[in-house]
Amino acid sequence: MTKSKFIKLIASSALFTLALTGCANPQNNNVKQPDQVQVQEQTPDEQVLETPAPAPAEVKLTYYFTANESGSISKVDSITNKVIDTIQVDGSPHNIQISPDGQIVAFTVAEKMTEEEKDENMEMNMDMKGEVFFYDTNTRDLVKQIELGKHPAYIVFTEDGKYVLVTDSKDNNVSIIDAKTYEVLNIIAVGKGPNGFRISKDSKFAYIANMEEDTVSVIDIENSKEIKKITVGATPVTTSITSDGKTLLATVSSENVLAIIDLATDAIEKIAVGANPAQVYLQSDDKYAFVANQGTKESPSNTVSKIDMGTKTIVATIETGKGAHGVVVTNDNKYVYVTNKYENTISVIDNTTGQVISTVQVDEGPNGISYRE
Repeated sequence: MTKSKFIKLIASSALFTLALTGCANPQNNNVKQPDQVQVQEQTPDEQVLETPAPAPAEVKLTYYFTANESGSISKVDSITNKVIDTIQVDGSPHNIQISPDGQIVAFTVAEKMTEEEKDENMEMNMDMKGEVFFYDTNTRDLVKQIELGKHPAYIVFTEDGKYVLVTDSKDNNVSIIDAKTYEVLNIIAVGKGPNGFRISKDSKFAYIANMEEDTVSVIDIENSKEIKKITVGATPVTTSITSDGKTLLATVSSENVLAIIDLATDAIEKIAVGANPAQVYLQSDDKYAFVANQGTKESPSNTVSKIDMGTKTIVATIETGKGAHGVVVTNDNKYVYVTNKYENTISVIDNTTGQVISTVQVDEGPNGISYRE
């Protein structure tokens, strides 16, 4: 598959338990009781009131969202794994992320292709401006809509909640947006075809995969500048970064590998994964990384590679639906969610057993996915 062709293809119910506890005075059988006991009747004011039952504990709701290229956003309850809301969008949503405080869901939208254009493998009209949307996760109210570049691709919040970054794969730049005022603060030139990226836990650096240049751009967010590029291999799709900021991961689609980069030396080790890997996600303790192997529409892949970051080996290959693309792991590392782009589903994986325990039907072309407690 050619590089240009691949680029084209590129939460609720809760259970409450009320516990009523009664109190009783234990009888001491070793104490001699009097022959007669005079019982004095209590007045109403002296009667002991029954202790009220405690209020039920608050249960935290969790959910995940998918961006569906057919023109919608799905909100899924992570307890029932059922779609509980759908937001319709005029355009083709690509990537999505929930803000660190869980209050906002943001996603990128490009021009939607017609079925005829898809069948003829035509290019989207890249002269049309793309948009970024910000919705309230609870009320589903539109908070802000921003026109931004020709083809906005990925969107990521900094963990400190100050900024939102958006790559534009046709304008070859990344925009830095104030996460409170939604003002575009700066636009930074990067490599050709910038696509997926992640931001360091300290919110200082972004690592942008440049699909048409085989590099990753390292962005100093506070100073709004590209500080270096790292050559990682043919067609990098997206990245991930360890919690300590020392190790960078990049899916290298045309080589069917995951590149692991030591950022102190820029030394690269490559691990063979499945066909045309798309997204990669590190679980919260950095012990394992998960790579979604998408394949192509004509020859879809349907696996996720689980990689031990200590030994840098694949410890499991998990079968999902066709076109595994987006991947995210819950904060407790118990579950992995994967979008299956060519099957219009989400696979829910038990991270302990490595088995798919639920399959969620969503709209056509689920791409990006985001989870937040």
